[in-house]
Amino acid sequence: MPAILIIDDNPAIGTALELLLGLDGHTVSTAQSPRAGLEILAREQVDLVIQDMNFSADTTSGEEGVALFRQIRERHPDLPVILLTAWTHLEQAVDLVKAGAADYLSKPWDDQRLLTTVRNLLELAESNRQVRKLTVRESEGRRSLAREYDLRGIVYASPSMERVLRLACQVAKSDVPILITGPNGAGKERIAEIIHANSRVKDGPFIAVNCGALPADLLEAELFGAEAGAYTGAGKAREGRFEAADNGTLFLDEIGNLSSAGQMKLLRVLETGRFERLGSNRTREVKVRVLSATNADLAAMIRRGDFREDLFYRLNVIEVRLPPLAERREDIVPLAEHFLGPRLRLSDGARRALEAHAWPGNVRELKNAITRASLLCRDELVAVDDLGLPQALVASAGTDPTLREPSRDEIEAALARAGGVVAEAAHSLGLSRQALYRRMEKYGIDVRRE
Repeated sequence: MPAILIIDDNPAIGTALELLLGLDGHTVSTAQSPRAGLEILAREQVDLVIQDMNFSADTTSGEEGVALFRQIRERHPDLPVILLTAWTHLEQAVDLVKAGAADYLSKPWDDQRLLTTVRNLLELAESNRQVRKLTVRESEGRRSLAREYDLRGIVYASPSMERVLRLACQVAKSDVPILITGPNGAGKERIAEIIHANSRVKDGPFIAVNCGALPADLLEAELFGAEAGAYTGAGKAREGRFEAADNGTLFLDEIGNLSSAGQMKLLRVLETGRFERLGSNRTREVKVRVLSATNADLAAMIRRGDFREDLFYRLNVIEVRLPPLAERREDIVPLAEHFLGPRLRLSDGARRALEAHAWPGNVRELKNAITRASLLCRDELVAVDDLGLPQALVASAGTDPTLREPSRDEIEAALARAGGVVAEAAHSLGLSRQALYRRMEKYGIDVRRE
């Protein structure tokens, strides 16, 4: 049963609130001074505080209430606090809401509004506690992973990405080939770098080859090398990537683009460690850890006869599947903030727009959008329009206040409709009170108009 503490020097108010909240199913305790209230908070579990703003018959300044709130906030930063305020203390209450108070209610209060506010805040507090517990567990998991392995500075927050990294790190010290699957732009090469960094050959070279970026007639020469005159334009002998990766790791991206002849040679290297350069009959021997990646359906390619089944099983001893960004949305904002750097911040609307977008180009597309935004934003706050998202999302942002930055005129109109009540104006704009206060300050709108 939720526990509520009432701190008010008027016994009648304490009794009235205790009766009202008790009938609503809450456990209520009362204190008639700030000191008594702080003592209860120090020894008992309290889920919510309702505090008065004035505790002295000699003054109506409200300074005692301000001091009490600041002490509660300092000692119990996550505890929701509702302020009971007379009209003379309204501006102070507004300032304290900006400083972290959950809400304020004017005296005399409306019973139903008070009960609704209390219920909502208790539900939110419980939800936040559960989220914090989960976040703490996940954060500890990420910290332990980073302590044990070299993650090459990768930025992530999602459980699915943590599972990918744990698998990649666990298999890194084996010598078996690993196939990394996932869509374009999801970060397959970064996973390969992490595997190499935690492998037995981490001090050796890491050589990456994009098999989809080279014509088939040049790819074999790129991988295995070529003697002078082996093909048109080969004026001198050249070392291939396998030789360059000796005693290290060779990462073959887009392995599905390898030609039939290249597949045959690659299979032989995996089985024997031997190969010949194009135009040479001299057999060379290397010791290379092979990692490969693809966004293609290799099983379908095998059925069509486009990919060797025996090579597939050689490459796919261990599969590490990297999910698209759309399946790990917890990573979107941390990655965006990482790409932005310390100078710029995302607006609330920009955050929501980033999380709502499907990101078919995955991390690569996100990085491009953030690079664009960092060049176009007019101040340190990145807005939705700076991101260059598809028109469909921009159009929806035009009608959904949670997906765009409200203009000065829209904020002033919302405040006028709400009679100057920031909480109501914020709700109509799809913002939190704190977020609306920040925008009011940004545009120079009077934040004391309540």
